[in-house]
Amino acid sequence: MAESPETTRKSVKTYVPEYQKDEWKSHAEELGMSQSEFIRTMVQAGRKGFDSPIEEPRSGGPNPRGNGLETRVLKLLSSDTYSWDELLEAVSDNIEDRLEETLEELQAENRIRYSGRHGGYTTTGDTDGD
Repeated sequence: MAESPETTRKSVKTYVPEYQKDEWKSHAEELGMSQSEFIRTMVQAGRKGFDSPIEEPRSGGPNPRGNGLETRVLKLLSSDTYSWDELLEAVSDNIEDRLEETLEELQAENRIRYSGRHGGYTTTGDTDGD
């Protein structure tokens, strides 16, 4: 049986600081996952909050041509030196505040709840908001 685009697997490589890889490895082990499975799951979970397909803007050389993150990083680094953590904080747009606000809204709509038994948030079954 021939493989289809839905079942064919391709590798994706990324480079992260050693401490981050160690954290991801530890978290994956706690969840009983391989590192690949953990990263794939976390990326997919992070993408679920977007309403439209994600298209990564491409840089056209020295002109970022609309890549907001690239533009922000270059602007920050043009005036100072930043560590990885400092850059991450500078470009994260208060993600913690946005996440907290979203979780509060979803709980108020009775679409999710916090489950101490399961150690986190879970849906209530009414995920479409009706």
